[in-house]
Amino acid sequence: MTERDQAAATALEHGTLDDPFSYLGRHEAEGRAVVRTYQPGAEAVTLVPAKGDPKPMTMIAAGLFVAPAPDASGYRLRTRWPGGGEHEAEDPYAFGTVLGDLDLYLFGEGRHWDLARAMGAQPREMDGVPGVAFSVWAPNARRVSVIGDFNGWDGRRHPMRVRHGAGIWEIFIPRIGAGAHYKFEILGAGGQIAQKADPLARQTEAPPATASVVAAAPDFAWTDADWMAERARLQASDAPMAIYEIHASSWLRPEGDPQGHFGWRALADRLIPYVAEMGFTHVELLPITEHPFGGSWGYQPLSQFAPSARYGTPEGFAAFVDACHRAGIGVILDWVPAHFPTDAHGLAQFDGTHLYEHADPREGYHQDWNTLIYNLGRREVSGFLLASALWWTETFHIDGLRVDAVASMLYRDYSRKHDEWVPNVHGGRENLESVEFLKRMNQLVAERAPGAVTIAEESTAWPGVTAPVDHDGLGFSYKWNMGWMHDTLQYVERDPMYRSWHHGELTFGLVYAYSERFVLPISHDEVVHGKGSLIGKMPGDRWQAFANLRAYLSFMWTHPGKKLLFMGSEIAQEREWNHDAQISWDLLDRPEHAAIQRLVRDLNRLYASEAALHARDADPAGFDWLVGDDSANSVFAYARYGREGDRPVAVILNMTPNPHHGYEVPLPIAGNWRELLNSDASVYGGANIGNGGTIHAQPDETGRPRAHVVIPPLGAVLLGFEDPSD
Repeated sequence: MTERDQAAATALEHGTLDDPFSYLGRHEAEGRAVVRTYQPGAEAVTLVPAKGDPKPMTMIAAGLFVAPAPDASGYRLRTRWPGGGEHEAEDPYAFGTVLGDLDLYLFGEGRHWDLARAMGAQPREMDGVPGVAFSVWAPNARRVSVIGDFNGWDGRRHPMRVRHGAGIWEIFIPRIGAGAHYKFEILGAGGQIAQKADPLARQTEAPPATASVVAAAPDFAWTDADWMAERARLQASDAPMAIYEIHASSWLRPEGDPQGHFGWRALADRLIPYVAEMGFTHVELLPITEHPFGGSWGYQPLSQFAPSARYGTPEGFAAFVDACHRAGIGVILDWVPAHFPTDAHGLAQFDGTHLYEHADPREGYHQDWNTLIYNLGRREVSGFLLASALWWTETFHIDGLRVDAVASMLYRDYSRKHDEWVPNVHGGRENLESVEFLKRMNQLVAERAPGAVTIAEESTAWPGVTAPVDHDGLGFSYKWNMGWMHDTLQYVERDPMYRSWHHGELTFGLVYAYSERFVLPISHDEVVHGKGSLIGKMPGDRWQAFANLRAYLSFMWTHPGKKLLFMGSEIAQEREWNHDAQISWDLLDRPEHAAIQRLVRDLNRLYASEAALHARDADPAGFDWLVGDDSANSVFAYARYGREGDRPVAVILNMTPNPHHGYEVPLPIAGNWRELLNSDASVYGGANIGNGGTIHAQPDETGRPRAHVVIPPLGAVLLGFEDPSD
């Protein structure tokens, strides 16, 4: 054994050989061609040439086998393991590079939009041999190996080749395929060894297991062409969008298994008919990218390209989306590019350095959530997340990304004291790198996934969140209206006796309602962490609480902006949301709860059928106050207008428990107005105080049409103009 062999054997044994491809495989040594292979623990290895007889290899050190090389026709290695097991396959070190120069260049530039189809674990053929091409970015690592159930999780067996300059490690392992479990074992810059899940894994083990899984190439047979052709129209600012937000694990549990949850196909069978019957246009899923801790509800994801194995395979998720589309229901994903958890198998200190996160905790650590912040100033990290956004919208036909925690991305001092943050290059608090990332993300989704939308959870007054990028905006399609949510919930939680002093909490939203394109969110955040349920926020006795809720929902559905309601609120669930338990569906046996569900269903249908309630959501000409200043009676009245030819709708709201008889309301047009919905109708659990179906508006002395209306206590009346020519 030569001195080089001795040094290589020692390095292989300790997992420190920095360039395994320069030694293992076929090489010239002392004037002859030899094949070297390292198989620690093997009893014997036989070299099997494509032509000619097999040749036993000589063990020259523990696990290190050598034999004269055959001609250029190729060879296999037959390995015998203790106990008699044998494995025969081509030599991984006989293959060339996995990634092309263009892949490396685009990755380094942060512009490889098909990253998940190029890197990670890709089943493919090389030189006519089936196997899996592995690659991972770890520029500061001293050694990276693939470990898995195909090599005994031994990091000495498959050390990878480094592509200098790009910092990417790669290897092709023949004769394995989809379904194999794997990780990357990384010898970090400081000498520490860590076993890391693949950041680009397209499939994972079900938690609490943490391995990545080699996924088959995505080739799902989609049947949603009609939906995809129409979705741009169905998600435009003049279209009705009523979003049902759900947590897939706790919407419904399998009968007899309160701790379990449905897979994608079973969930589709139950959820889709319900959503369609209720009249919601979209489902929004709390994050389903793989996450180790279920109690995070998905908001601490580690696998930005893998649907959670809790619910099945990627193909199962694609089938779920396809089924939603066939039923005319859009699918929005909660997507989290703001931060990631610190789990040892994840992205933290990935190659022994702060690779994905900022090194300075003032930039890279979220104090509120005990998570790490992506370093979006690094092109490779930004490109990784941009490719994730495109992976969901392109590969899985996702109709929208609701981007979580945008406010935390925009401001360097978000939730920090004055000495706990680092200013930008101009000395300001704006996070310029995040701003550029969000703009690019929105542009890419618009370009590459036509008709898909992006929705910002943004709670500040940052200007132009939904303005086009070329007009100095962030480029989102919609923004959650957190101010509206906060003000109106604060109002409705007040005892009606005091509401007259806080009249502006319901009217103020109209001051800025057209500054952005808004979604009105009553989300999971409002019914958890001690906040109670939506019905639990309502003051008064049981009758008043349900009447309050009916009036509030009627106000929400007739206010400018798209709608979002978290699961359970549509049946007035009485306990706050618990992610470990399903919705209290048994409440529907009680008439008052079934009545709330019926109201939400009817509001959805009215919202969709009456163009005045949605067609000019982004146009201030679509709204007019009829009565906005009657704080003494806590009465509100307003008109909604659609396009030319659409009939206007008038909404009259009484937020006190005192009915009003003969209340004078100005209306846009003289003539008959039909009661489209009365939240006090007995079918919704009310007392049937109303207008007998129709009211008549006639001009006063100034020529302004007016009508005398009965407004029920804690109730809403919706009126639609009846054209005499109809």
